[in-house]
Amino acid sequence: MKPIMKTTLRKYGLAALLVTVMVLGIAGTSPAAEGPAPSLFSIQMPDGDDPTQTAIVVQIFMLLTVLSLAPAILIMLTSFTRMAIVLSVMRQAIGTQSMPPNQVIIGLALFLTFFVMTPVWQKAHQEALTPYLEGQINQQTALTRAMAPVRDFMFKQTREKDLAMLMEMAKAPRPKGLDDVPTTVLIPAFIISELKTAFQMAFMLYVPFLIIDMVVASVLLSMGMMMLPPVMISLPFKLMLFVLADGWHLIVGSLVKGFA
Repeated sequence: MKPIMKTTLRKYGLAALLVTVMVLGIAGTSPAAEGPAPSLFSIQMPDGDDPTQTAIVVQIFMLLTVLSLAPAILIMLTSFTRMAIVLSVMRQAIGTQSMPPNQVIIGLALFLTFFVMTPVWQKAHQEALTPYLEGQINQQTALTRAMAPVRDFMFKQTREKDLAMLMEMAKAPRPKGLDDVPTTVLIPAFIISELKTAFQMAFMLYVPFLIIDMVVASVLLSMGMMMLPPVMISLPFKLMLFVLADGWHLIVGSLVKGFA
């Protein structure tokens, strides 16, 4: 059996070697191997005077720029900022520095953002993207229609005080209506208002847990246990209070209803 196996291996090994040599020989003598490898994808400015070709290249670069700014747009122009801040402060108020983990906090804030912003995105899709894909409107009109629902959402959450301050700093004329407010002024005003609202909710959330910490610290001090960390004793009570009050239901409900 062994001589037969050796003969078979030699036969198939020799055949494989001959096939490899033939393939390498054909590749070496082919015309494609003599020249440089063709590029699969390249973007370059056209040499002619046709403005249409130049506009296509410029649109591609603008699209790449918008895609690179997509994370910032998702964070700053939606409800994500308020939800991420409130959930992070809630974790610190309870005293669990790493529970829930950052991935859970960011994931919950992200999906709550999708839940809140879905009506806005659906309206933009129906009024701007669908007509544009069907060729009913041009690109500029589609962009204006897509921004309208987003601007309405930001106006509902923006304080007049912040909007007036930025309008004054921009030295813009007094607007007669909401349509006269530039988007470049509306966006920072919306962000400032969201930060203020988030910290107000975080403060109201922090107070009950702070009271528990103060009570536990006073009890330990009166008992003479000054070396025992109050956080170690107050953490079970804060967790029990949070669970009994159904804290997740209250916090998520307050966050979502705040954008209704």
